[in-house]
Amino acid sequence: MLEWLVALCVVIPVVLMWIGSRYLGTKSPLALLQRLWTPRAAEHQSERTRTVELICKPSALANYLLKHCRTFTNYSPCVGWTWRASAFLQSVYETCWPYESPVQFVRDNLQLSDDGLVALDWAVPSYQKRRRTSSHSTSPVLLIIPNSFGKITRNVLKLCETALAHGYLPVVFNRRSHNNTPLTTVRLQQFGDPADLREAVRYIRYRQPAGRLYAVSESSGSGLLLSYLGECGSSSYVTAAVCLSPVFRCQSWFESGLCWPLQWVLVLYQRICLSQDRVLAESLHKDAVFSSCSLRGLEESLFCQTGHVNSVPGAASGTSSSSSGSNTTVSWDVYWERNEPLRDVDEVAIPVLSVCAQDDPVRGDTQSTVPMELFESNPHFFLLLTDLGGHCGFSTQSEVSAAGAFGAVGCAAAPNGATQSSGTNWSHKALLEFFRATTDFFAAEERAKQRAARRRGLGGGASGRIFRHRSVSTCKRVPACSHNIHAIYNWQR
Repeated sequence: MLEWLVALCVVIPVVLMWIGSRYLGTKSPLALLQRLWTPRAAEHQSERTRTVELICKPSALANYLLKHCRTFTNYSPCVGWTWRASAFLQSVYETCWPYESPVQFVRDNLQLSDDGLVALDWAVPSYQKRRRTSSHSTSPVLLIIPNSFGKITRNVLKLCETALAHGYLPVVFNRRSHNNTPLTTVRLQQFGDPADLREAVRYIRYRQPAGRLYAVSESSGSGLLLSYLGECGSSSYVTAAVCLSPVFRCQSWFESGLCWPLQWVLVLYQRICLSQDRVLAESLHKDAVFSSCSLRGLEESLFCQTGHVNSVPGAASGTSSSSSGSNTTVSWDVYWERNEPLRDVDEVAIPVLSVCAQDDPVRGDTQSTVPMELFESNPHFFLLLTDLGGHCGFSTQSEVSAAGAFGAVGCAAAPNGATQSSGTNWSHKALLEFFRATTDFFAAEERAKQRAARRRGLGGGASGRIFRHRSVSTCKRVPACSHNIHAIYNWQR
């Protein structure tokens, strides 16, 4: 055991040096350490006003956002000799570092039309005595889609905590087999197949019909959210959406978007998750899956090879299948024609904000990985581009100060029993302000339409879908990765 710890202590600095030299363009370790902190700090201290840039097509909504979203221009990244000034270190911290969340989760296992299961983890505050929120609640629902690897990160947990403090009902969507979701069919979800998410959204609308629905995705999970919004169009039930550090050009990202240390870690994590699913044991091509050393090789062995564990062709167009290992071989390019997140981007009918940093070490170079033409030509897409921030990091000076003050004072009880945070992430403040501003804008537009309709003597109506479920879930103080099945829900149109 001691030998492994020593080896780990040696390997980690070497990997960090290699990654830093690759992304920062330095060869000397001393120069690397110097550039990890000081140059970017000195470069941007005199350019604070240019730290954030909102890129979008001019419109009435864009003008409204610029006027009412003060967080967009109030970003002061960490500078100086601190590890939070490093894009790579703060990205690793938000992704891998454990976080003792003060919230608890209630899990709903939703049974899909093909008998598969996806899990919805509802975040509730620890002080709440009520086991479940009333279906008559008018509180807005925040649907959170984690990264495509199923890892519940520190960033997701802090977002749940912040959303609860602002009156939202956060719910985390877990794909099949992700985050200890039981796998009941020999079918995994393709990268950009929104069929399962569509059924989950219908159930959420049934459970909370009076509250507005907002959506947030993290990292590569943005591929699923963008696919859903593009495929469903105006029938998405979502009022507004935000993508935190999204990966846009996913095919090229899988092919050459990550350096080998990060790829190796992600591939190893996926192998461990796949090896724990007994349902897939007889269907997986173990030689191909466990010999893959890259993200492309692993994705290709799961979905493109003969006998892959996936739905038959056509799943990306909205049809779900329960086939036990289709024997159809799909080429890599055809697979991405069905799963590229931006394939139906012109059909998106709601405002979508993307929060990105130019120094993102996971997404890659901004010029080649961010589709600037999309934000400049499509009135529904807005890009909040920062100079610093890393991947889902966006650490600020005020956040560090709040964390230090919180640690000095201690864990004091907040008013009304609310949980007290050690500092709210800037990107979380920005997305909540974006939701508020878009809601106010649409409310004003709706009032104007109603006045015009009354003048013309017109009226309107509403219709809904029938949704039934069986069993009642229970609330236990368990983490989001609980093995317990609290409820199984069936839906029908």
